[in-house]
Amino acid sequence: MKGLGIYFIKYKFYYLFALVCLYLGIYLDLKSPGIIGKIIDDVIVGGQTQALTGLLFSLLGIGVGRGVFKYLQEFTGDCVGARIGEDLRRQLFDHIQGMSVGFFEKNNTGELMARVKDDVERIWDAMGFVGLLCVEAVIHTCMVLGGMARIDPALTLIPLCVMPVVGVLAIKLENGLDKVYDQITEENAKLNTVAQENLNGVRTVKAFYRNQYEIEKFRGHNSRYYDLNMEQARVMARYNPNISFLTKAMLLLTVTVGGLFVVKGRMTLGSLGAFMEYANNIVWPMEILGWVSNAMAAAAASNKKIQKILKEEPVIASPKEGIKLENARGELEFSHVSLELQGQRILEDISFKVEAGKTLGIMGMTGAGKTTIVNLAERFYDVSQGKVTVDGMDIRDLDVGSLRKNISVVMQDVFLFSDTVSENIRVGSRDFMDKATIEASARQARAHGFVDKLPHKYDTVIGERGVGLSGGQKQRLSIARALAKKAPILFLDDSTSALDMETEQEIQKELNSMEGVTRVIIAHRISAVRHADEIVVLEDGRIAERGTHESLMALKGRYYDTFAAQYESPKEVALCQ
Repeated sequence: MKGLGIYFIKYKFYYLFALVCLYLGIYLDLKSPGIIGKIIDDVIVGGQTQALTGLLFSLLGIGVGRGVFKYLQEFTGDCVGARIGEDLRRQLFDHIQGMSVGFFEKNNTGELMARVKDDVERIWDAMGFVGLLCVEAVIHTCMVLGGMARIDPALTLIPLCVMPVVGVLAIKLENGLDKVYDQITEENAKLNTVAQENLNGVRTVKAFYRNQYEIEKFRGHNSRYYDLNMEQARVMARYNPNISFLTKAMLLLTVTVGGLFVVKGRMTLGSLGAFMEYANNIVWPMEILGWVSNAMAAAAASNKKIQKILKEEPVIASPKEGIKLENARGELEFSHVSLELQGQRILEDISFKVEAGKTLGIMGMTGAGKTTIVNLAERFYDVSQGKVTVDGMDIRDLDVGSLRKNISVVMQDVFLFSDTVSENIRVGSRDFMDKATIEASARQARAHGFVDKLPHKYDTVIGERGVGLSGGQKQRLSIARALAKKAPILFLDDSTSALDMETEQEIQKELNSMEGVTRVIIAHRISAVRHADEIVVLEDGRIAERGTHESLMALKGRYYDTFAAQYESPKEVALCQ
């Protein structure tokens, strides 16, 4: 299969050993008909009973040898298949990890999970046990036909006439299965997506009493998956019984014609017995053609889908000689930046500069383009016009990995891994972060209080996406994770929206006291950006207003209106101050 040749080369010695074992096993197996023929002619018909013991021990030796070589063949096949599956899954996962954000917007999670799991497992089978079984069937058939031809060439014509017919049926079966398998794998991916989305969003489903709708949606895809599998069964039922009938008819015709040859004295009874052993040995390769074709068709379809992903190149990639950004000062500048995605203008002529150690506040209505600022700085997307620089260097000239190591982000959509609290905080710099840093960051983010009350404190495993924690607790852990990374540039994207104003104020004081860190605070609350060195107000992807808190208040524009809407009581105004 295309794209898998590299694995044949990598594991050539495994395959060579398996093929040697395969050949020796078949060679021993095909010695049995000759011995059976001697038992019939020499012992049963000829009365040479003294030869029986030796012949029986020969059969026993052949059986033991055949078992040993068969075991070694199958074990080696399973071993190489497992290794290839591991390599391919790692290659695929590494490739997916290296893809740009836009790739994940085009491909849903369920489909990618189906590629990484189900499709790799089908290729695993094809490159291991099933693939070797195909080779064994071919070699076995050729050697059996050779043995039959040595006994009686004319009688050999019977299986030779039947085999092409069986082969045609097998090819038709494979073609039919290939078409169905493409649809089955696609529907499997959709089914996985529906199930995963439902389980991830179970709280939303229950809150909006959407259970029945989700059940019906799942049933629809499940029913479609059932129908496709039934179509697969119908294709197999159309051809497999015919294959089975032809093989049985071949045996019946062979023994009938062979019996006539024995009666006429053309061949001995022992020769007929040996020939029928060969005939029986040629049946199983023909009977498994449908199953093997099924497995190989599934693997071919899976390989097409995997290779399609592997051929995709990341839109965002490090230049060949990308500059390694070590110990950045933290100066960040957007110079006449515009961004267009899928024909839609997201940002238009955005310019600002944040000196190292200073703070920029960004405000605006939902959809104004605030989070896009983060995405561009992290180089999740490239600008359509203008440039983004860090310490005066265009980020498109920097190594992507070193750029992102110098930026820490508190995402608007908080994501926590199903792991311990400690591991979730250590995400940014887990290789060298010590326990003291973890705890200090949690204290800064006001997370230590509730973490200390958890059953196992920092070693407590939290559920997937932070299930079991409140929105505010998850946000505080996310802030702790960003602070623990100790990057020179810190983005906080609506990071305190789930916190009460008092806790937010405490965290803001911690952030303001940090030295040597450039902060970009994206928020809806005035209190979050009140003390920023400059505040930018976005509207429809453009800068509508900019200045300090005092100058924007004096302007009495959008920022002033937001302030008036948010702070009506003296207490709220005092908190903002």
